[in-house]
Amino acid sequence: MTDLLLGGVEGGGTKFLAAVARYGDGAAPKIVDRLRIDTTDPAATLGPVAEWLAAHDLAGLGIATFGPLDLETGKVGDTPKPGWSGADVVGTLTAAFDTPPPTAFDTDVNGAGLGEWRWGAAQETKVALYLSVGTGIGGGAFIGGRPLHGLGHPEMGHISVPRHPQDDHATVCAVHTTCLEGMASGLALSARGGGPPEQLGDDDPVWEFEIHYLAHGLADLALVLSPEIIVIGGGVMQRPDLLQRVSDRLDEILDGYVATPRVTHPHFGQEAGLMGALVLAESIASNQ
Repeated sequence: MTDLLLGGVEGGGTKFLAAVARYGDGAAPKIVDRLRIDTTDPAATLGPVAEWLAAHDLAGLGIATFGPLDLETGKVGDTPKPGWSGADVVGTLTAAFDTPPPTAFDTDVNGAGLGEWRWGAAQETKVALYLSVGTGIGGGAFIGGRPLHGLGHPEMGHISVPRHPQDDHATVCAVHTTCLEGMASGLALSARGGGPPEQLGDDDPVWEFEIHYLAHGLADLALVLSPEIIVIGGGVMQRPDLLQRVSDRLDEILDGYVATPRVTHPHFGQEAGLMGALVLAESIASNQ
């Protein structure tokens, strides 16, 4: 495979990122152009991205976006994000091409995890997890480099976690009473702390709750899936020392019953999702 031009799109709750990259030697693609569009309604968000992508002669296109998703149809599932339920992401993003390129579609967290497995922190692992802790929480499992799919895609942000004995704050999840997202997402931190997580002091008691919930969620996932590594990204994890404190608490919870997996930041940082979209593009292009 020599010098392919790949397209990648990462769709998030606040912004869509698109990139065009050259790929040909097995190393991570080199991004040669990129675009950022604020996430508003589907037409205003996806339309400009589609026009921008269609100006490039792509050998493959990878799309990794927020869910829940219908992976068979390329559409967003039933989501609380206004206007996005049923949005035809794949159809809209490929509509401007004269001949649409081969296109692969998955969740944003599966994309980020694939990027870390292919070229980043999770290389050469048999089982890896990727968790994003931002406005919401989502995760993906990777077995032999393949994302785990079953009836759909995993919803790791909605596993149940035990309530901290000093925490009497209500969940921010509209569906579950004590799920990981409802208790530990950026929205949960903002609700408890009265402001955005980045404005909360290091000694604010909400961080003890955050460590408790994240560590218990990771423990459950580790016991079920036995990963060698857990890569944790997302804006909340930019807090200094938070990842190490969560890893230490995870070790305490597992208490030697099973080996504690390595817990680390993504190699690609905030670019993990975009790199993962390019993995999807590389994979679909190489199979043509």
